[in-house]
Amino acid sequence: MNNLLSRLVGDKKDWKRMEARAAQLPADYRTVYAEMKNYMWRFTAGDGMDIVAILRDVLDLFETEAAAGRSVIEVTGPDLAAFCDARLPEQHDAYRNKLRANLNEVAQKLA
Repeated sequence: MNNLLSRLVGDKKDWKRMEARAAQLPADYRTVYAEMKNYMWRFTAGDGMDIVAILRDVLDLFETEAAAGRSVIEVTGPDLAAFCDARLPEQHDAYRNKLRANLNEVAQKLA
């Protein structure tokens, strides 16, 4: 029980640190990151740590590319859904198509 509690508290602290990092991104990156989170959470399995790991990798990439002066659309391409889908396990294909159109509307507004 102690191990589970330690893991949950640690996971929550990690998540808060990630959110603080995301808040420091430029506005276009913050917008895309928030929309990606909304999209990806719909595909989570179990405790959600699978999606947290993916989002951590994306956050690392976004921080690096923002520091290099690239726009978020240069990093993700205009198809945000494809960018996300490339990182999600293939088992979620059935639900993906419906959500793709909604997510790509964000990129169209930023382009």
